Amino acid sequence: MKKLIGAALFAAALFVAGQAQAQAKKDTSSFTHKVSKAADKVGAAATKVGHKTSELAVKGASAVVDKEYQGKCGPNGEAIFINSHSQYYYVDKKGHKVYLKESELKDKKM
Repeated sequence: MKKLIGAALFAAALFVAGQAQAQAKKDTSSFTHKVSKAADKVGAAATKVGHKTSELAVKGASAVVDKEYQGKCGPNGEAIFINSHSQYYYVDKKGHKVYLKESELKDKKM
């Protein structure tokens, strides 16, 4: 009989403890929102740094490997490079090579 009462009390204690855990709720919505905003800012900064790094790397490689066209510039005043296949291109702000036709080149303003 003592074991039966002890088991019943133990089961009741577990039931009460389980109900108490189910009722506990923390408000973390504002914290999660702040973390989300911070992560977005860090991600945007990392993307910006990555684009600038890519741009500088491609411009450096282009300056070494290809010729720079001295008399012409790109649509926004970018330096124009000529590769080994006689193609004209400039490097945009994301580090991509943008190929142009010779008719699309602008005269460089001195």
